[in-house]
Amino acid sequence: GYAHPFFHAAKRRNCDGDEDCVMLLLDGLINFSRSFLPEKRGGLMDAPLVLTTRIDPNEIDKEAHNLDISSNYPLEFYESALKHAHPKEVESMIDTIAKRIGTAEQYEGFKFTHSTTNISQGPTQSAYKTGSMIKKMNGQLDLAVRIRAVDERDVVTKLIGTHFLPDLIGNLRTFSSQQVRCTKCNAKYRRIPLAGVCTKKKSNGTICGNNLTLTVHEGSVKKYLEISKKISIEYDVSNYTKQRLELMENSIQSLFNNDKVKKCKLSDFM
Repeated sequence: GYAHPFFHAAKRRNCDGDEDCVMLLLDGLINFSRSFLPEKRGGLMDAPLVLTTRIDPNEIDKEAHNLDISSNYPLEFYESALKHAHPKEVESMIDTIAKRIGTAEQYEGFKFTHSTTNISQGPTQSAYKTGSMIKKMNGQLDLAVRIRAVDERDVVTKLIGTHFLPDLIGNLRTFSSQQVRCTKCNAKYRRIPLAGVCTKKKSNGTICGNNLTLTVHEGSVKKYLEISKKISIEYDVSNYTKQRLELMENSIQSLFNNDKVKKCKLSDFM
């Protein structure tokens, strides 16, 4: 029952890469209060504010109507695929849910091409959570280069503009307004105490006195800067994107590099 396409389409997430879940009814009724919800509108998106007791195929997301429910595909379908036919030309060859809406068959008789003995045979962890960001990015760009319908330059521009740059800007802002914490008792301070050490009192009344460290470090701020510069040059993105990276690099350097402190070698004095 939980694998039915109508069930997943009736939920907001539709199992499209995000973690899927089922909420127990009493959990939504007993352990819920509007006082727990954030004031911002985005905080209401995942809250159990609406209870659905009956799924109407006409009211769910239309993408579920495009699901094919045939037990096999005809030979004409594969021949049309070789000719790069438009999907509209082969739509009549495949039985879909959209053709059954409004009839008694909209709820039953759904077939499939391949059977399975265990629903848990699939991946136990999403590929989105495995591997480093650089590895996943290289895989994405490798596909973009191979697929003729994809403009790899546009992919890199969007990758930098919607992922790397916001990450750099956010981490830089967080670094500038971060807290410091004690390396021993993990106490956090909005400002560094005048003593320069942790001033939290222990249970025996003594002062902790341990060293303090940053909660956000320089490495996390610069994490995506070099790779962004590299792919922007390699894929020749627009000057606008390059200039945004350059401005971001200048902001980072002005924060971490002190012009008054210069690293010198012995040869500099000779």
